[in-house]
Amino acid sequence: MPEIIMNGPEGRLEGRYQQASTPNSPIALMLHPHPQHGGTMNNKVVYSLYQTFQQRGFSVLRFNFRGVGRSQGKFDRGEGELSDAAAALDWLQTWNPNAPQCWIAGFSFGAWIGMQLLMRRPEISGFISVAPPANIYDFSFLAPCPSSGLVVQGDQDNVVPQESVQKLVTKLTHQRGIKIDYQIVPGASHFFTEHLDQLTKICDTYLDTALPEAAAKSRAGK
Repeated sequence: MPEIIMNGPEGRLEGRYQQASTPNSPIALMLHPHPQHGGTMNNKVVYSLYQTFQQRGFSVLRFNFRGVGRSQGKFDRGEGELSDAAAALDWLQTWNPNAPQCWIAGFSFGAWIGMQLLMRRPEISGFISVAPPANIYDFSFLAPCPSSGLVVQGDQDNVVPQESVQKLVTKLTHQRGIKIDYQIVPGASHFFTEHLDQLTKICDTYLDTALPEAAAKSRAGK
């Protein structure tokens, strides 16, 4: 799990990168929770997502937003963090120019950033959004949402109420051409403490189903 340093909009960005053993493998970018509330790339949910993609043959990158760990800069209310995510994706694509698929996964604040990046980068094939903070941030930019994906929420989340995520999912599922798989983890808090295994299993199952479909769509588009 080699440590890397990338050039970001406000200086260096610290990351961890795992190159797939197979040439021309798909790529995935992981985005961590809120920098001002202890969020880092080493968050357990983020690390679990990282391993899930790695085990499925992806080249995977997770990194610290500006001002976190060894990443330079300071918190920028999401605007700068979106630029950081775009820079990280640029780095990932530079190292994997022939990747057949590109996925993004984010947790909480990282889910909000990830969905914004999804709107700006048409090459992103799919997404996993864990506890998207629909009660805190505006997700109306997803009009329409360009890719299908998975949304996971704990029913005991006291940071992001289940009802707010349900409203977001309902809005997205009414859009044509995409499918949102919405999974609720009973008993899980915002950080999925003691429920990480259930979260991982949901993500594993989703990817095992979605990846063949995404690969078929990619081939059809060529």
